[in-house]
Amino acid sequence: MIAIVSPAKTLDFETKYNHEHTLPRFQKEALVLIGELKKHSEENISEMMSISDKLAQLNVERYHHFTKKKDPVHAKHAIFAFQGDVYQGLQAETFNENELEYSQKHFRILSGLYGLIRPMDLIQPYRLEMGTRLNVGKHANLYEFWQDKIAKQLNKDLKAQGDKILINLASNEYFKSVDTKQLKARVIDVDFKDHKNGEYKIISFYAKKARGLMSRFIIKNQPTTVEELKAFDYEGYYFDDENSTEDLLAFRRG
Repeated sequence: MIAIVSPAKTLDFETKYNHEHTLPRFQKEALVLIGELKKHSEENISEMMSISDKLAQLNVERYHHFTKKKDPVHAKHAIFAFQGDVYQGLQAETFNENELEYSQKHFRILSGLYGLIRPMDLIQPYRLEMGTRLNVGKHANLYEFWQDKIAKQLNKDLKAQGDKILINLASNEYFKSVDTKQLKARVIDVDFKDHKNGEYKIISFYAKKARGLMSRFIIKNQPTTVEELKAFDYEGYYFDDENSTEDLLAFRRG
């Protein structure tokens, strides 16, 4: 079983952790993308990414400080570097060594820059959403650039850990980068809804955090079957059998 999530825009590269690390498998591809991003002005980056001038300036600086060195001093383990709603639910800083080791085999982060990241991969500060319309050679956007590569790597990772179950906890924007036609896996989607104004609905903040909570549940409990995921009950969520299907697990709260 592998759980897959989206990255976060908010980053923390100040807090340091003393753990062994690995290097991103798509470092060469990341350098190609950085090379393309360096060609753009702050104004172009601001327009392309729909971000403020201040954020554009910050990220242009990041692109120009991006290094080819294997162990850059400003790099950090991905699982600790990403912040935001999903990672608030994940609480990776509380994992012990056994749990971090398990996550390295069973947890993946999709990325516009790095493609597919393992938790202990060292990443450098960046911003590049998967939906960014960045032309890269013959590829019109990042989806075209990554689809074939990500699916093939996921197939290798699934084979290495012994089964073909992929738990999709990523946003639609990011999961579109996975070519499911190439994917040799059973994809399980997960739905989180909260009760509000007399009905159950997806509330963005809570749903994102719940994806992190489910990731945490998987890393803590190390399940081997989809059936075991139905026991997820963090922060008041419960399994909704009526609205679930063979390939969709529905959870409700409230």
